[in-house]
Amino acid sequence: MQIEPVIAFKGLDSSDAIKEVILKRIERLEQFHNRITSCRVTVEMPNKFGKNARIYEVHVDITYPGGEIYSARDRKRNHAHEDVHLAIRDSFNAAERQLEDASRKMSGHMVKPEPMKLHGTVDRLVPEEGFGFIKTADEREYFFRRESLTSPELWEALVPGSEVRFTEHDGEKGPFASAVTMV
Repeated sequence: MQIEPVIAFKGLDSSDAIKEVILKRIERLEQFHNRITSCRVTVEMPNKFGKNARIYEVHVDITYPGGEIYSARDRKRNHAHEDVHLAIRDSFNAAERQLEDASRKMSGHMVKPEPMKLHGTVDRLVPEEGFGFIKTADEREYFFRRESLTSPELWEALVPGSEVRFTEHDGEKGPFASAVTMV
């Protein structure tokens, strides 16, 4: 971390034990994103009296190159946060999830690319064996099984010359099609 973490207390006295727990959680955050610039944690007990008395709020504000994360747990909804350690845990867990997501986005591993759908025509069918072949415009041939169809009823409707869309795969014995559907 480039800047020393800041830990603040509002509505309660500063505690070395709580600071130690928070510093350990901050160290753990760096496993999820190794370029954290700064981190500010505020432990707050908003009311000492009333309906939500003694329910802690923990705010975690993290800055990293390209973004910022702000995590706070809602004290009105969770009476478990009458324990400051649980409030700290929940806020840091939320911050960790957000850092994981930010790291994935930055590295380009956020989502799997959608497979490209190809277009072709059914070249031949072997109904008694439950498979067939699709030919594309560039004369490539793809094997497919009855189970590769998007709908079981589709098998009965297929005839040589039927136009289909499918997803291409490479197999041990050559290219094959999955997610086959009629156009």
